[in-house]
Amino acid sequence: MIRFENVTKRYVIDGREKTVVENMNVVVPTGRSVGLLGRNGAGKSTLLRMISGATEPTRGRIRTKGLVSWPVGFAGSFHPDLTGLQNCSFIARIYGVDTEELAQFVEEFAGLGMHFRLPLRSYSSGMRSRLAFGVSMGISFDIYLVDEITAVGDVAFRESSDRLFKARLRNAGAVVCSHAMGQIRLLCDSGLVLEDGQAYYYEDLEEGIAHHEDNMRRAAAV
Repeated sequence: MIRFENVTKRYVIDGREKTVVENMNVVVPTGRSVGLLGRNGAGKSTLLRMISGATEPTRGRIRTKGLVSWPVGFAGSFHPDLTGLQNCSFIARIYGVDTEELAQFVEEFAGLGMHFRLPLRSYSSGMRSRLAFGVSMGISFDIYLVDEITAVGDVAFRESSDRLFKARLRNAGAVVCSHAMGQIRLLCDSGLVLEDGQAYYYEDLEEGIAHHEDNMRRAAAV
C-alpha cells in the first residue's frame, strides 16, 4: 500500500519554481502494479524518489506498507572502487539477506562475466544498469520502484528482465515508469498520470493510458 497524504513537492531550477504535485491525496492498494505516466519533465522520477524515501516532499507525507525498493536500476548508491561482487555483498548485509545467494543470483542473471569481479568504475552505463537490476530483483521487496530499467541491454536481456519482474509481481506491488506502453501493459494493472502538478489514479489501466496519450496529443499540437 502507498498512501499520499496532502503531498506537495516543489523545487527551483534555473531560478524558476517547479511543482511536481500539489496536495496529492491518492491511495494505491496493496499488491497493485501502477504505471506511472506523464510527459517528460512531469516529475515521474521525482515521485519515485519520494516513494523510496530518497527525496522528501515539500509538504505532506507518504506512507508505505512493506519493504520498498530503491528505484530499480539506479546504481548511484554503488561504490565505484568496489567490484560488482563486493557491491552485492554490501547491499546484502544492509538488507539482511544471504550474501552468497544474492551474489550468485546477480552473477548468473546480469551476465557480466569477468567484469563482476572488476571495480564498478570500469563498467559501462549499461553494465551498471544490469548489475543494479539484478541486485534489485535478487531481494524480495513488497513494492518495486522501476524507472525505465528494462530498456537497457539487448533484446534477450530485456525479455528475461520482463519475465523475471512479472514473476516478482505475483507476490509484490510496483510503480513502473516507462514511455513504452507495451511494457506498461505487460507489467501494470492500474495507472497514475502526472499532469501540471496534479496526479490522477486509475484503477483501470487503459483509462490511465488514454488520459496520458490525450495529453501527449494535445502537447504535440501546441
